[in-house]
Amino acid sequence: MAIAYISHYDCQLHDMGHHHPEQPARLSAINDRLIASGLEFVLRQYDAPLVERAKLDAVHDPDYVDEIEAASPEDGIAWVDGDTAMNKHSLTAARRAAGAVVLGVDLVMRGEVKHVFCGVRPPGHHAERHRGMGFCLFNNIAVGARHAVDEYGLERVLVVDFDVHHGNGTEDILGGDDRFLFCSTFQHPFYPHSGYDSQIPNVVDAPLPSGAGSAEFREAVEKHWMPRIEAFAPQLVMISAGFDAHQADDMANLNLVDRDYHWITRRLCEQADKTAEGRVVSSLEGGYDLHALARSVEAHLKAFLGEH
Repeated sequence: MAIAYISHYDCQLHDMGHHHPEQPARLSAINDRLIASGLEFVLRQYDAPLVERAKLDAVHDPDYVDEIEAASPEDGIAWVDGDTAMNKHSLTAARRAAGAVVLGVDLVMRGEVKHVFCGVRPPGHHAERHRGMGFCLFNNIAVGARHAVDEYGLERVLVVDFDVHHGNGTEDILGGDDRFLFCSTFQHPFYPHSGYDSQIPNVVDAPLPSGAGSAEFREAVEKHWMPRIEAFAPQLVMISAGFDAHQADDMANLNLVDRDYHWITRRLCEQADKTAEGRVVSSLEGGYDLHALARSVEAHLKAFLGEH
């Protein structure tokens, strides 16, 4: 069955300044790699729609959404926090990033595709219910997960996050709701300095020490994630796909390689095949070394295809 690739040119117009690591070139690098690898010809491409306001209000405080809308500048840059900014295109880009994940859920639930990758920005997993931070405005994956239970009545949605930074926003929004299971690996201690002591029943945090590589990552997944995931038996698998734990990415100090992203994607697809009719929706989070990011996305998508 076809794989959907959801993106939009508006997501490349969001620009927080020339030296900011979360830059428009990230999507350009991915697109170039899709062409060079031939993946472009096997993906079914969709334009990301604008998310409905009600979908944002379902996971964020409406007052916060109002604040972000009011902060959108007509010109120049407006800072949301010390490392998160908006230009005049950012609000539209953020609406499309969240809308992409909603569309992804619709596509897999309607049986039109089996797997979805949302090549969108700004990322979302640091955006909490009441605030944006860490390059994130709206929590894209949480918006899609909530849409899955509200629109389709799903009772068990798995959200996993292998970004180098803990998905504090996703944990803040989904934590405590047993319709969701949230599993995360991340470097600790490190920004945003959360997740290492969580006692939330539907959250499985697996912090990794600085310098950890493939062996430690895979052990954490097999030991901490997989028993809980198998017992949860998800009806939909959703992925916050951050690729900044790659050894080439100087944002942090984990040492994953391309094949680790292929491996974890295959493990999740195997679970989806068992309990979720194969349904997987993935959305881009971090990844700031352009070459490593592009290769990692290629490995991620080839795992969807079952390629080695």
